Amino acid sequence: METLAGSLAATEFAPRTTYLNTASIGVLPARTVAAMQQAVESVAAGKPSDMFADVEAARASFARLAGVPVTRVAAGSSVAVYSGLIAASLPEGAEVLTAEADFSSVVNPFHVRRDLKVRAVPLEGLAEAVRPGTALVAVSAAQSADGRVADLPAIRAAARAHGARTYIDVSQAAGWLPLDADADDFTAAVAYKWLVCPRGVAFLVVPEDFGGLTPVFASWVAGERPWDSCYGPVEELAHSARRFDESPSLLSYAGARHSLALVEEIGVDAVRAHDLALADRFRAGLDSLGHEPLPAPGSPIVSVPGLGRLQPELSRAGIEVSDRAGNLRAAFHLYNAAADVDRLLDALSGV
Repeated sequence: METLAGSLAATEFAPRTTYLNTASIGVLPARTVAAMQQAVESVAAGKPSDMFADVEAARASFARLAGVPVTRVAAGSSVAVYSGLIAASLPEGAEVLTAEADFSSVVNPFHVRRDLKVRAVPLEGLAEAVRPGTALVAVSAAQSADGRVADLPAIRAAARAHGARTYIDVSQAAGWLPLDADADDFTAAVAYKWLVCPRGVAFLVVPEDFGGLTPVFASWVAGERPWDSCYGPVEELAHSARRFDESPSLLSYAGARHSLALVEEIGVDAVRAHDLALADRFRAGLDSLGHEPLPAPGSPIVSVPGLGRLQPELSRAGIEVSDRAGNLRAAFHLYNAAADVDRLLDALSGV
């Protein structure tokens, strides 16, 4: 995998820093940058390329990564919009079970509906907290703040046992964690993190029967024949999950199809092995320095309590990490190598 990382660094990625901040935003591959430049130039020349074809290519690529038919994938730009779509479909008084301090885009749309009962419990106790009357379990597959990975098989089993649906945000997992979206009712993800896409790209996976969702924000792109749906009410909604599409950020999708293709070429299993090896190297180095990270086994996101204050200093030194609630958060991905880990550890020595 070191050979793969070195090859990628030479051919696809050129960060000018020690970039360990993928949990915030991923580094764009060279092929993606080139495609976006070409798309922008086509618009500037008054001869726009067919970027709707890029949307469809990206949708198909994400469907393969998620393990579902392409007809179940909607394309948009925001997880919060998809959370709002699902929240709007719930009946008055429905109980939504969430993890404490989960990312706001996942949970806040349910709180906005004052007639829903939203209950938050610790992530580790989520499966045990599902009960009769729970309508939906909404949770991130991997937590943004500290990288903890949800026990999705246990959550799914508990939800099925009580007749609840599951809504999983894989924004911090898609790209390094193998996905099984077919096992859940709804799966959403932004793609600008571990899928190394431009910002403005997101996907929603729905059941074959659409899971009771009403396409409340459907526009002309949600029509079965979009170009015949530009004026007045859309007479025939798409027969697929495309009925839940947002009007796409075309320039972003012009690049996204190439980023997603790259992830497919490498393989999520290979990316996962690479990312976790680097995270484990960092955890071992922290132990030797006397620092104890928050527990997040099997995650490429590592958060260290009390060291978040060092983020500005590290950034000035060319090392990009995040400060999250006082914790130093480092996130290791396919364009990183052991030398990046060691440089961060060296910077933390003596702290």
